[in-house]
Amino acid sequence: MAQASSMKLLGARNMTCIVERMEWNNKMDLIAYGTEKGEVVIQRLNWQKIVTFPTPGEDVRVRSLSWQMDETLLAVGYSNGKVALLDAESETIISGLIYDDDIKKVYFSKAINCQETLGSYTCNAKDKHKRFLPKLQPLTNIDPCLKSLDQKSFPKGSPCFLVVIMRSGKVHLLLLGALQAGSIDLTQHVLHPEQFDVYDVRLNGDFNAIYALLRDGQQLKMLHFHNQVLQDCMAPMLELATHCAHILETKNYINDTQQCLTEAWETVQLEMDNKLTKYANSQAYGMISANFLELHVFGFATFEVEEFLFDTLSEKGFKKIANSVDLSLNNLQGLVFKQLNGAAINMFYFLNTIAGFGRMSHFFESLISPEVAVEAMRACGAFYLKVHELQRTIDSLVNDMKLFHAWMIFTILRLSHQEIPDEMVLSEEENVALADLLCAMEPDLDDGSDEDEDAEQPSAGVPTRSKFNLERVGQYLENACLTQLYPVDPNQLWEQMLAENECLGQCPLFVPHDKKLSLVQQRDKMFNAIDAVFHKPTESISASFKLSTAVVCCQLPPMEPEEEQDFVTCSYYVHEAGRCDMLAVTISWQEAMVLEFSRAEDCLLRCTRVQLQPGPFTPQLHEDYYNLRFVDLQFYNESSLSMLAQSTSSMPGVRPHSYFIQFSLSAARNQSTQHHLATLMNLPDATVTHSIHDIPEAAAFKGLDGVCEMLAVSGSRKVATVLSDRKRKMTIFEMEIEEEEEDDTEMSQTSFLEISKESILAINDSDKQD
Repeated sequence: MAQASSMKLLGARNMTCIVERMEWNNKMDLIAYGTEKGEVVIQRLNWQKIVTFPTPGEDVRVRSLSWQMDETLLAVGYSNGKVALLDAESETIISGLIYDDDIKKVYFSKAINCQETLGSYTCNAKDKHKRFLPKLQPLTNIDPCLKSLDQKSFPKGSPCFLVVIMRSGKVHLLLLGALQAGSIDLTQHVLHPEQFDVYDVRLNGDFNAIYALLRDGQQLKMLHFHNQVLQDCMAPMLELATHCAHILETKNYINDTQQCLTEAWETVQLEMDNKLTKYANSQAYGMISANFLELHVFGFATFEVEEFLFDTLSEKGFKKIANSVDLSLNNLQGLVFKQLNGAAINMFYFLNTIAGFGRMSHFFESLISPEVAVEAMRACGAFYLKVHELQRTIDSLVNDMKLFHAWMIFTILRLSHQEIPDEMVLSEEENVALADLLCAMEPDLDDGSDEDEDAEQPSAGVPTRSKFNLERVGQYLENACLTQLYPVDPNQLWEQMLAENECLGQCPLFVPHDKKLSLVQQRDKMFNAIDAVFHKPTESISASFKLSTAVVCCQLPPMEPEEEQDFVTCSYYVHEAGRCDMLAVTISWQEAMVLEFSRAEDCLLRCTRVQLQPGPFTPQLHEDYYNLRFVDLQFYNESSLSMLAQSTSSMPGVRPHSYFIQFSLSAARNQSTQHHLATLMNLPDATVTHSIHDIPEAAAFKGLDGVCEMLAVSGSRKVATVLSDRKRKMTIFEMEIEEEEEDDTEMSQTSFLEISKESILAINDSDKQD
């Protein structure tokens, strides 16, 4: 057991702002804290700052911090409803979730032990897709600060749950941070929802139940909900969550590729706008096509065309524009052919695997609907067809633009009576194709006349419609139906079969091809179909929460905003060796309760109630010990509970004293009571409160300097951190110092005096600066 007397001061510092939350990493030399500005800072034990993550918005507060077990991933809950996953190693924001309510708490569960939990279901296809699917190409055009391929949209390391608790009483479970693994609204399970508050909600050690500590009217209750789906389907859920995470990654990749496509297309339009579109906007609709066609067929150029070719452009200038446009179009081709095409294939692979899981009804019946999964596959296939349609459209545009550019350079040389190389002379086939291109350069308008459109053009020459028929590609990148459908190839046998047999187009065995939808619309349709696949696990798990036990911990005063409420804080610990879940909760300013829920078949609850006040048979104590109240508490390990207490005084102007208390749970085991879990249990009537001063060798006190307000401990790291001086001073202690080192490392009055001197010097320095 760690003794409070064997504590070594490692350092103390005055912070630049108020610290509102602290959390130690259980394995690494890292502590995270949230400031009043909404920032999250991660630093080492030696005060070296690793990274500072800025606030996500104005007036946003940090509500909760939680490290993933044995990893560098930190979950942060904010007051604006955002949950962010931050990686201290890469110093990046991995992913985020947005909820429509204030966050109460967010935390990672312990790691799911696959060897014990997977049960009869086994799958040897973990990351098997890497053997079949090529790695997606990196998006060089995307901002590396926003996204990179190496980042994950779900926590790395051992599988675990991410639990998000809202102030409204809603609780959301996410497996691997990706799969929505059920939710519960606690207000539906209380008698007085008008006087409701949630303090904490925890998953039990077997991941088949949750404990909810809440206020129900004037009672502090611990509700135990069992979930049969979580108990029976943990192995299939892990499999499904892994594929869900891969799908989320692919969705993000498709969105990023879509952004790159839009940027590349805007670059094409910008190159055209430099000279060509300015000339096009100065002409009436249809005149460009007519003038160019006349120039091509008869060799006669109008005055406007000659002025454009020789005054506005030149041979070198047009070659420069042609090269820029070709480069942008080639970039567009690569994004569609490599990135988007590869992402569509990956998505189809993962959805096909999920559809296969759905056919194993013994394991996945409550998680996957085979019909919905097949529909998502068909939507993904339709998206893949749309990608190929866009690819063919871009290829056609590239060929047309190359032909148009070659003809323009040829025409400039001919009209300027320069020598024309033989390789620049167009063939008969190219001349026919060019004539078709010039005829289709300005397609017929469906609504409005040319005069109306010309009247609507602004005087500044800003284009209000696309020229040179560029919209045949741009329309795919807009959230609107296509205005120019891709032409049907009469030589395609499949197209002929569809035209002759309408039943084939409606058959669910074939992938539908809606030629009217744009790429953006087809993507959204696919995403909606994918989201529907993951509705069933959420609904099945949510409906499976059943209230099995309600434990009344104590009576609370009515909720009055003007009056000081009773102090309720809690800490949770999973005792693996003892197969029990431990919860420590303060039920008043002077009293705490330690509950141990057994996960064995005996269904026992062990309760230990302690108070800071001395009992009737307590020996004489120091005067401060008679008026102590709780400030904070946390489990140090399975056998010790760390407490932070303050002295209170009715005398005005008396500064309270702070104490660190290390409480031995094993020493207090003889004072605990055992109960069989029932539907309703009233612990105040069935338990006895003991003073911590009357339990032999249970409590070790150590006085602290300043007014301490918050505690963060880590038994695995053997450290404790205390916030004092209005949460502006952080003091770090090393715990469990060896006995032979006590002469040199024992916390003495001298070391506290040094802390006091440091505080006084810091205050004086700040006064001088003011």
